[in-house]
Amino acid sequence: QVRLVESGGGLVQAGGSLRLACAASRSIFNFNAMGWYRQAPGKQRELVATITTGGSTNYVDSVKGRFTISRDNAKNTVYLQMNSLKPEDTAVYYCNAQKWENDYWGQGTQVTVSS
Repeated sequence: QVRLVESGGGLVQAGGSLRLACAASRSIFNFNAMGWYRQAPGKQRELVATITTGGSTNYVDSVKGRFTISRDNAKNTVYLQMNSLKPEDTAVYYCNAQKWENDYWGQGTQVTVSS
């Protein structure tokens, strides 16, 4: 088990930036991958970005070139730097930790981008 706590969400104007953080209650080396997902009202949860233990990253096409996922192993924390935000990025953002067939989730943090 692991506890994941997200922070850094908020209200920002289009074109602005936010940095999300996900603090894990134990070493993130325990997990095959860490990631960020989001869920907008009336829509399914979707993958935003993932990062493996080895540092390989993957992004959904809609955020490529604008978002950057990173990890600080010493702090057991994963970040999502979000630049050039758009209204369509508005959603609840969830941190995810994956180990083999098991998924662990944080409680989510709201990101709202105004036009």
